[in-house]
Amino acid sequence: MKKQIIYLGLGLIGLTACQDKKTGTMETKQVCISDSLSKMIKIDTAKSTPMKDELTLSGEVSFDENKVVKVFPFTSGQVVEVKVSLGDKVTKGQVLAILRSADVAGSYTDLTSTKSDLAISKRQLEQAEYLYKNGISSERDYTEAKENYNKAVAANSKVRDQIAINGGGNTNASGALVIKAPGSGYIVEKNISAGNFIRPDNSSSLFTISDMKDVWIWANVFESDITKVKKGYAARITTLAYPDKVFNGKIDEISSVLDPDNKVMKVRVALSNNDMLLKPEMFTNVLITNSESTTSVAIPASAVIFDSSKNFVVVYNSKCDLQVRAVNVIKTVDSVTYVASGLKPGDKVVSKSQLLLYNALTED
Repeated sequence: MKKQIIYLGLGLIGLTACQDKKTGTMETKQVCISDSLSKMIKIDTAKSTPMKDELTLSGEVSFDENKVVKVFPFTSGQVVEVKVSLGDKVTKGQVLAILRSADVAGSYTDLTSTKSDLAISKRQLEQAEYLYKNGISSERDYTEAKENYNKAVAANSKVRDQIAINGGGNTNASGALVIKAPGSGYIVEKNISAGNFIRPDNSSSLFTISDMKDVWIWANVFESDITKVKKGYAARITTLAYPDKVFNGKIDEISSVLDPDNKVMKVRVALSNNDMLLKPEMFTNVLITNSESTTSVAIPASAVIFDSSKNFVVVYNSKCDLQVRAVNVIKTVDSVTYVASGLKPGDKVVSKSQLLLYNALTED
């Protein structure tokens, strides 16, 4: 058979016009890779590896509930003033709000009363003790005076303890209660406004403070995808606010029940937030990646050529022994393509400039 050398482009490839079925799947020409082209191509080896899987979920940012301080009311009353807003940064001891409480005012009235009773009982005890020691009164009178004094002390201590529980030094006789931040951080929840009345049976926190150095991402998993997520799987987080920035974490908690409203299962990803970029309620995209137990032949995704509704690769045996081979692609994850047939472990494929070789091998 007569041979002729055809040069493509800048003379990078030598072609022999001899037609030859190298793969058994499609008719190709014999192509030899020149030294100059060999510097432009890249060759990778097919390997048998566990298949990775990806699952895209929607989620939102939440504060780490294990690292927050919730501020509860000490007593009932009306909110006179709120000095902070949602998202404000506060320091320990900073005034958050002021309440006016009838209970606090009543406690101070009781304190005044018990102070008076204590002073009176103390004088009576001193007098009874003097009379008893001088033989003027009986031991019974002295003992009774002592018991009355002890009762007055107990009553006074009880009121003082009550005032301490209800705010202590942050209160005054007019009934004002000053609510201060127990720690430094950001106001991530605020449940009061000026004029609100705090009932005695209120169980909700007035404020929630978080340092925001760590956050949680809560993602929604539909029933059909529940088997695809497990604790420890890697998660890549992206946001609308920072589309080019990827936050990396792992699933550290999986809910045991489905949300009754939207029938999804919640999974939690813990993230470090030292740059304070992630804010509570921020919408996120969560890409869950895991390695399955099933193995498959894997090659770089860049090696795959899609043509005529099929996938092909250029198999490299030697500089003058190249084959175009059809492959059955299972899926592509993280720039890795898994194939079901067409390649075996150890086969070498061209993953750079392979389209130039493919065209040369298959052109009429």
